[in-house]
Amino acid sequence: MSTPETSDALLYEFLADPAHLTLDLAAALDRCTKALGLEHAAVYLVDLQQRHLVPQTDVASVIPVDGSLAGWAYRTQALRVEESDSGGVTAWLPLVDGAERLGVLALHSSALTSAILIRGRALASLLAMMITSKRAFEDSFVRHTRTEPMHLPSEMLRAFLPPRTIGNDHVVSTAVLEPAYELGGDAFDHSLTRTTLHVSVIDSMGHDLASGLTSAVALAACRNARRNGADLPTLVEVVDEALARWLPDQYCTSVLAQLEFETGLLRWSNCGHPAPLLIRGEQLMVDALEREADPPMGAPAYLSPEPRRTHETRLEPGDRVLMYTDGVTEARTREEKLFGLKRFADYVIRATAGGELAPETLRRLIHSILDSQAGGQLRDDATILMFEWQPPVH
Repeated sequence: MSTPETSDALLYEFLADPAHLTLDLAAALDRCTKALGLEHAAVYLVDLQQRHLVPQTDVASVIPVDGSLAGWAYRTQALRVEESDSGGVTAWLPLVDGAERLGVLALHSSALTSAILIRGRALASLLAMMITSKRAFEDSFVRHTRTEPMHLPSEMLRAFLPPRTIGNDHVVSTAVLEPAYELGGDAFDHSLTRTTLHVSVIDSMGHDLASGLTSAVALAACRNARRNGADLPTLVEVVDEALARWLPDQYCTSVLAQLEFETGLLRWSNCGHPAPLLIRGEQLMVDALEREADPPMGAPAYLSPEPRRTHETRLEPGDRVLMYTDGVTEARTREEKLFGLKRFADYVIRATAGGELAPETLRRLIHSILDSQAGGQLRDDATILMFEWQPPVH
């Protein structure tokens, strides 16, 4: 077993060598594990629908997210330890990049000490950054986390989507989108600046490649305006112009919003979309964000004599805001009953009361909706985005 000094030297040597940037995950994991003086480690990445933890080697088996200790570590973003079948112990550490849950790291050791745990956490952090930097252009990551072939419209649209979860000390924003492999026109976006969270949920007309293209153009126009410093009214106008010019026969509904970290000021524009929901404490604040909607984005905006409107309200610490597409509330159970707005809100309220993390709340919620459908299939795209404002206590 290497000493702490030699382990540190090996790790520094690994990080200083530019070649580590070109290593595949298995080679990088092997070198890092040895450099840190650890016995054995394995990476499991969560699949697209967050139901399984998939090993990145062919030796280990797929592990269910629900009903396993590894899954518990993923769901709670906390360390879990169990006795290993081969002797010793296995520590399951969450792989998290920022606020985004990627999977878990299995750390096998004959004995678990505080020094080993510290090195294991360092390894998990390093691997999470490596995975995030590589998965955009290494198809092996994508192929390992898909359980079925993806349709072309879904492939195109998912190329535009951000990570499921982002956040900082002030706010977390998280989203889920189904059906994972057969998307039509639903999409979401969220991003952070130094002062503001920007979020949007989009639902394009139809359920084909043209629908996906409409959402892709809307996302690109929104980001382009945002990155050029546009305020919210100008941003909506830019999206309207882009769709009217390039896809005049298409349109989409959307809610676009901005939340100021320091003040909790929420500004939003509703373009023909279901109104966002506000959950405060353990209550749905009925109609708190309900406003008369403007026309959908694109050509319909030019047929209305009224200008776009921007709405404002001030959140309280701990508030959760839900933005969604109608595929959520209009989903039907096997008994042909609507999932409905009340059931949707009640689920989030119960999860909030139980102290559940926001990403886990949405993971379990979308699975609940899917599992209640006949054949596990939705009739329409269903997207949910939730953000929570929790400013630091000074």
